[in-house]
Amino acid sequence: MKKLEEIDMKLEVTVIPVTDVERAKEFYRGLGWRQDVTPPRVVQFTPYGSSASIHFGEGVTTAEPGSGRHFLIVADIVETHEALLAAGIEVGPLFHGGPDGPVEGADPERRSYFTRAEFADPDGNTWILQEVTTRLPGRVDADDTSYGSITDLAAALRRAAVAHGEHEKRNGGEYDENWPDWYAEYMVKEQTGQQLPL
Repeated sequence: MKKLEEIDMKLEVTVIPVTDVERAKEFYRGLGWRQDVTPPRVVQFTPYGSSASIHFGEGVTTAEPGSGRHFLIVADIVETHEALLAAGIEVGPLFHGGPDGPVEGADPERRSYFTRAEFADPDGNTWILQEVTTRLPGRVDADDTSYGSITDLAAALRRAAVAHGEHEKRNGGEYDENWPDWYAEYMVKEQTGQQLPL
């Protein structure tokens, strides 16, 4: 018999409490989330690039509307913040952790996990945007790395290109014929929180 830590358990859906199903549908459509085919009582939306979805509907949960609090991980929080504002979503300012509490603005070094912003649906369920480009060690298996969307992959390639440019400078500016191998190693190690190649 398998041990529990050997059994895949993938988070599929989280339920959010809403008071007005049609109003909630309009809001999540406005975020650009895909509305999925479901049984009649349940409404399901999936954020672009996500493996997990949200459910809401009449009688789906007894939780208090507005009590939901969830994180949305993004590769470029500044770009995401601007896109939300352009779509008419009321999103709070970017902020990052400082020694004495939150500081307005993106983390100056754009460190992974540091910069956030928040917005809420019409019922007050809170969504926290968090910029994550490099996972903490042990969070992602190196044999199971993947990118959830074209946007995430493109952002990873851009970061690898910048890092590879520095790598070539350190090596006298010579063209690196093995750049695809270097990019691949960089991107997997970045995603899994390992020491990045130089």
